[in-house]
Amino acid sequence: MPTLESLTGALRQFVAERDWQQFHDPKNLAMLVASEAGELVAEYRWVRGEDADRHSAEPRARARIAAEVADVGIALLLLCDRIGLDLREAVAAKLAANAERYPIETSRGRPERPEPPGVPDKVG
Repeated sequence: MPTLESLTGALRQFVAERDWQQFHDPKNLAMLVASEAGELVAEYRWVRGEDADRHSAEPRARARIAAEVADVGIALLLLCDRIGLDLREAVAAKLAANAERYPIETSRGRPERPEPPGVPDKVG
């Protein structure tokens, strides 16, 4: 199984061989992440929520979904590489922050998101 480092190295080589670095500024790469995520979302358009797992397992749909997930991952790795961000560190830090923001005792089984600290209650 390839590591993030080996995948990033392969992406650097792929981009360099095509002279695409000139197009890979952070703004364009962030837009690439968003557009590829949109293509992933499109694979689930018109699929009912309760049918999404079954749809994801269907071989033809799964192949398309896997390709779109890969495109999102590639775009994200390119962005992280360009701006010098360690994806693993960023995910670990966000997971730790989410554990504090969503304690088990008040979050388990609940979809609501708590207001960030310092945000006044809505008056109305």
